Parts: sequence; C-alpha cells; structure tokens
Amino acid sequence: MKRRLLRMIQERSLVCGVVGLGYVGLPLAVEKAKAGFRTIGFDIQPERVAMVNQGQNYIGDVVDQELGALTAGGMLAATEDFELLKAVDFIAVCVPTPLDENRQPDLRYIRESAAQIARRLRRGTIVVLESTSYPGTTEELLRPILEQGSGMKCGEDFYLGFSPERVDPGNLIYHTCNTPRVVGGIGRDATEVIAALYRSVLQGEVFEVSRPAAAEMEKLLENSYRSVNIALANEMAMLCGAMGLDVWEVVEAAKTKPYGFTAFYPGPGIGGHCIPVDPVYLSWRARAFGCRTPLLESAAAVNDRMPEYCAARAARMLNAQGKAVSGSKILALGAAYKQEVADFRESPAVRVIELLREQGARLSFYDPYLSRYVWKGKTRPGLPRLTGSALSEADLVLVLTAHAAVDYSLVQKHARQIFDTKNAMKEIVPRENITVL
Repeated sequence: MKRRLLRMIQERSLVCGVVGLGYVGLPLAVEKAKAGFRTIGFDIQPERVAMVNQGQNYIGDVVDQELGALTAGGMLAATEDFELLKAVDFIAVCVPTPLDENRQPDLRYIRESAAQIARRLRRGTIVVLESTSYPGTTEELLRPILEQGSGMKCGEDFYLGFSPERVDPGNLIYHTCNTPRVVGGIGRDATEVIAALYRSVLQGEVFEVSRPAAAEMEKLLENSYRSVNIALANEMAMLCGAMGLDVWEVVEAAKTKPYGFTAFYPGPGIGGHCIPVDPVYLSWRARAFGCRTPLLESAAAVNDRMPEYCAARAARMLNAQGKAVSGSKILALGAAYKQEVADFRESPAVRVIELLREQGARLSFYDPYLSRYVWKGKTRPGLPRLTGSALSEADLVLVLTAHAAVDYSLVQKHARQIFDTKNAMKEIVPRENITVL
C-alpha cells in the first residue's frame, strides 16, 4: 500500500478530496490542484459549491485568477455529493471545531464528516484531519468511527494522520503554500506517505512527529503561546495606563534587547477562530488527565477583560468632555477581529461596540472590509465610507482594528477626540486629540 501510494503521489495520479471549503479547506484544495493533483472539494453549503465551480473566490488567501483557471481546466471541482468520496485517494478534513454554548469543545462537524467518509472509504485511502482539536482526537475519536463504519483496519487497509492547519488570514508573507507543516500519522508508513504528499504540494518544510497527538498538541501550544503573551501585553497596558506610562513606548524600548524578548502588543482583546478557542481545548483536555492549566486560564481571563476595559476607558474620555456615555455619538473604526480581514468571529471590536451601545451610546462603525456584522441575531450595518463630517459629528472616535486602508490623517484632522486601542495612528501628527491604549 505504501509503495503504491508513493508512486501515485510521484506520478500525480492520486485524486485528492477536501472536506470543508472554508478558510482552511479552499486554499488547501487550490494548492493541491496547482501541484497537479485532481481535487474534489466537499461542502454542505450549496452557495460555496456553486461559487467554486464558477471560479468565484470567497476566501482572502486565494487568488481569483488561479481558482478560475483550475476549475475551468478540470483540476478542481466542488460538490455536495459525498458519494464522490469513493473516487478519491486522499481526504483532508478541514471542518470547524468551535466551542459550544458552555465553552466545551464542539466536535460534531468532525464526527459527521468521519461518518460520511467511513461509509465510502476504500482500501488504500489516506485520511488526514487538519481541524484543530485536543490531543487524542485523531486516535480516540476519528479512528474508531472510520474503522467501525468501514469494517477496515487503520494502518493495514487505510492510513490516518493529523496535520494541523496553519492559516493566518491577512498575512502578506506566509500563506498555505509556504508555511511549514507538521505531520503525525498512526504508524511510520502513514507518516511517511502523508508527509510525501504535503512535500509534493507545498513549498514550506514538512516536519514529521511520532504520532497524531504530538501534532495536535503542538498546534495548541502555538496558539496558547500567543494567548499568554498577548495577555501579558494587555496586563502591561492596563498597568501602564494606571501609572501614566505609554505601553507602546515601553514595548518598543524592550524590543531593543537582541535576545530574550519577543514583542507582543496589547489591544481591545483577542478574536478569530484560533486564539480564543485553542487554549480552551487544551485546558478541557488537561482535566481528563487530572491536570490544571492555571496560566492558560489566567491569560484567557485577562484577554476577556480587555473589551470591558476599553469601553470603560472610552467612558472616562467622554466624562472628561462633560458627556455621559448615554446619548453620546461614538464612531468605531474597525469591526473585524484583526487588520486586513473581513472576519468578525469572536471580534473584540464588536464586543467594545456592543458594550457601549448597551450603555446608551449612539454607535456607528466603519470598516473597509466589512459592510455589516451580526450580533445576537441582529445585523449591524456599517457606514459605506468614512467622511470628515461623520468624524466631526462624533463625540469620540474609537480605533478598534488597525486597517491600513483607513485614512488616519483624515481621522486626526476631523475627530474631536480619538481613542486608539491599536496604536494604528502612531505615525500621525499632531497628536493633541489622540489617546492610545
């Protein structure tokens, strides 16, 4: 089986399948097709399937022209018909792994995908989970579903492994193709074959680990590292604010040390699909082994507090003008969870906006990437463009996302008072109306 699959990889006769065509799955499908592997994308959302088959892109990290050429040339197609899983030799599972309403891991999409695959699994197929989850998911959850549903044995009839997605939306340097990969398979042969496929598709280095759980753990370590260090930066921001110091100046000064310090920056909180979620998966899993993760839990508490802290700072700035929050006009710049993306999942900017709205402020927002966002079932439309009159009419302007496309000189010129939580206006002068976090 190993020799046959390695030969198929070398000859590009292997047919690839990608289950889930979101921000992870679609870029991966495109890279596999670009590398010469005929690829089928599977998704339960008909609008996504239709857009892919028409060559229409909906993911920022995908080049429109490449997608169109691949679909037109027959190298990439999308479908809602999971029966076509019978026609593929490699299946990457790229489905969401959110938290449920009780902030517990929600693995229903992995379970449902595994059940679909198991009913159609052929001998000699490779299955790789890319969705971020707790250590043990591949071996303890995915493997039994595949074996019981197919009647086949992992390692003898099919290969199974884990290779965590590493996607940083908006990153202009690292994309799916050139970001290093980690691969852990169940058994040495599985690891070797999975790594060979990724090496044939991607430009980044492929690093092999001993088993899937090691690869699952390293992904959670990556984002737990970020969560803890961002929490430290946020805690320093609150402390510097109380002391009358500029935390941005302090961080820049610390960066001058050529060793032992990596700069992380504060902000109104953390958002997106990884940093708020992944450490929770790790803390949840740790409890099954009788372990606690107080550092991760403390970091999450600090980061969760930041939207409230920023809303309170905004209220104090209005008070300094002799204005109450209730009835004041506030213009927020940014609703996305990070710069240069159109994604408001877990966005701290949205939380700050809604906290101030709850206190009676009259809120409007402008985001060059987002025309609207949804909060608790309600659609919040944004301003179609940023104007001097909109800025001058606001009692306070909040910078909540550091989008480079915003004209910050215009903001400084027209705004009465600005609270810049991201230091996005660090190059702007004069600064008499600018307060930083």
